[in-house]
Amino acid sequence: MNEISDFEYMEEAIAEAKLAEDIDEVPIGAVIVRDGKIIARAHNTRESSKCATHHAEILAIEEACRTLGGWRLPETTIYVTLEPCAMCAGAIINARIPNVVYGAPDLRFGAFGSLIDLSEIPLNHKPEIRRHVRCEECKNLLGEYFRKKRKK
Repeated sequence: MNEISDFEYMEEAIAEAKLAEDIDEVPIGAVIVRDGKIIARAHNTRESSKCATHHAEILAIEEACRTLGGWRLPETTIYVTLEPCAMCAGAIINARIPNVVYGAPDLRFGAFGSLIDLSEIPLNHKPEIRRHVRCEECKNLLGEYFRKKRKK
């Protein structure tokens, strides 16, 4: 993927994050791309589903697995507005997603470089990580959401 594509696909992940915000979920969105086409998209639904695993990345991976008919997701790229946590990074590695592009770093839970880096552990799959794509937009979306929550 080139930078223009990364920028454009991150726009789709941002659109998913805004859908999460519309339903009062933390605005995090993800899309998975293969052969230049979005094969899965999702946003956080942890609060509405009352399920701890309903992060955008996990839901997008599940949809991509259904779309491709298997648990391995070769030749794909996942775009996510916030750096994946350890659970999501583990799912990305287990699904064999070769490329990860994220927007904002997550200094509290980030597992692809900010807090820890699971891609540096000698596992059988090591995704390529591209960081900080549309970082300011992604950070601002999250920051505004939490500012509004604190005012309530």
